[in-house]
Amino acid sequence: MLCLYSRDQTDVYLRLLHEALPEWKILAWNEGTEDAVDNDAVTHVVAWGAPPGFFARFRHLHTVFNLGAGVDALLKRDDLSASVTIVRLIDAGMARQMTEYCLYGLLHYQREMDIYRRQQLAEQWVPHDARRMSDLRIGILGLGELGSRVASDLSGMGYRVQGWARQARQIPGVACRYGEAGLDALLTEADVLFCLLPATLDTRHLLDSRRLALLPEGAAVINAGRGSLIDEEALLNRLDRDCLRFAMLDVFAVEPLPSGHRFWRHPRVLMTPHVAADTMPAEAVAQIADNLRRQAAGLPMKGRVERSRGY
Repeated sequence: MLCLYSRDQTDVYLRLLHEALPEWKILAWNEGTEDAVDNDAVTHVVAWGAPPGFFARFRHLHTVFNLGAGVDALLKRDDLSASVTIVRLIDAGMARQMTEYCLYGLLHYQREMDIYRRQQLAEQWVPHDARRMSDLRIGILGLGELGSRVASDLSGMGYRVQGWARQARQIPGVACRYGEAGLDALLTEADVLFCLLPATLDTRHLLDSRRLALLPEGAAVINAGRGSLIDEEALLNRLDRDCLRFAMLDVFAVEPLPSGHRFWRHPRVLMTPHVAADTMPAEAVAQIADNLRRQAAGLPMKGRVERSRGY
């Protein structure tokens, strides 16, 4: 049996799962209707944002399909045995959205919209010279499915793109770096830095005060990966000192962002509530159905998480 838990769009996911997997018995778990689910019969779960202790009720749980690309929250749970296979989504409509999000932030920097906004508030009429795409140096931290797509898309538009990953990568039109030295070198040459890495022990506060100081004066930081990637106090320090033009943040160390946090009203911060790349239900279910059939045929599933790496 497959059990679905979704904090929203439950009806949509349930319908799509029934259509894609007619051979499976599928039930949705909701507060007040949990008695309809035979916990001992559940072997697979499709979930996003399940409450604490949720998975412990399923004694024969074999596989959890995460309705998202990030699995850091799942890996921290104490109700998921190490023997349970975790599978994340690969793209599922998110890559295109991520390019759109990053491009918005990039154009905000290129066309100096942050500067024009400040001029508007000061009632200043001061046109600035336009900048060509090829004049800007773009750095992308993280070259997984999403980061690689963003790097390729921006390069194809004419931007000068460098990317960084833990291990050597090759992407046509993109200068790829890796390792500690490669990271520092990329930071010194990034007018706009995109953070698209997952949350792991290795990436926590990867952008600390030392590395943020490597960015060129007047650079911009756009984080659509995970909030733990950046030391938020170090970032605020660079923004307060006008070392950075602005930061565009979609993810935070604590979500929702607490009331009173300085990011809310900082004049050099643009904020969005973790919406850079949402899961598209139809594409997500298609991936899950394909993986279930691959699993049944003894084939490796796409997006299977390696717990030791954190993704």
